Amino acid sequence: MAALAHVTTRWFFGPVPLARVAVFRIAAYLFIPLDLLLLRPLGSHHASATALYRPLIVADLLHLPRPTPGLIAAVTWTLVPLAVVAAALAPSGRWQRTLGAAIFLLYFEQLVISFSFGKVDHDRIAYVVALAVLPTVAGARLRERGHAESAAWALRCVQIAVIATYFLSAFAKLRFGGVEWVNSATLVRAVMRRGTGFGRLLLDYPWLLHWSQWGIMLMELLSPVVLFLRGRWQRLAVGGLAGFHVAVYATISIMFWPHVLCLLLAFLPTERLVRSAAAPVGGQDAHGGAAGEPVPVGGDQPVEAVGGPAEGRDAQEQPQR
Repeated sequence: MAALAHVTTRWFFGPVPLARVAVFRIAAYLFIPLDLLLLRPLGSHHASATALYRPLIVADLLHLPRPTPGLIAAVTWTLVPLAVVAAALAPSGRWQRTLGAAIFLLYFEQLVISFSFGKVDHDRIAYVVALAVLPTVAGARLRERGHAESAAWALRCVQIAVIATYFLSAFAKLRFGGVEWVNSATLVRAVMRRGTGFGRLLLDYPWLLHWSQWGIMLMELLSPVVLFLRGRWQRLAVGGLAGFHVAVYATISIMFWPHVLCLLLAFLPTERLVRSAAAPVGGQDAHGGAAGEPVPVGGDQPVEAVGGPAEGRDAQEQPQR
């Protein structure tokens, strides 16, 4: 039991580079104006469509107000500048937590209003979790060389939400469609309704769409395995999941933008891109390390959480300065 607790603790809290969280934080906050103004704008016509409004259970439990044009405008035009400011400012203590909490609560309210008009998008699950946990990581700056257990915990929460989205999607298919979902004409119907030029070509090969449904079901049921892969294998799995979303977009023009954002930024070692971009052409960065390579910080522990055990060994084997 003690060994299991130790492994679980290391899995959740093995130190992760703070720069990775900084990349995630900036991208997550900059996505908000893109989402609210372009991808999924919530206009005053929602408030006027009272016949379609059915508050979610959480709206009733929290006694959230019925949406009005004024409330929708206030939430939107408060969120957009706050998100831009949060992305631009360096995170520091109380201001980081206060601003991050305000953004999370406002975005949550915006989603509750939007989803109360009949369509609940499951691609926002991991993104909402990200907005909730990112403010808990202090000192996450792009040029930060250190690691932190809080960074590992935040990214693990997002990773679990990403994978749960796939697994619960399979559960929903089996719950409402039964085992015969994989033998139905779901993809054929989707392509006929909103297929792209490429997607319509697949209508001449219905057997391919049929077996694609089996592949989707198998991928979603096996998705929890990704959480326990390491290094290159995990990156290949993440690339496969991202490729699936690209294929869906190319076929029926549906892209789960916030979900893919969380998939890529929560699993991949994005801090390497920052270090490579920051390193001067001469081959050494400001800390004296080779361009694009991490420089160890005194007191760092081996990194095993998100990037895999290989990263932890590399950090441990680097000479201390």
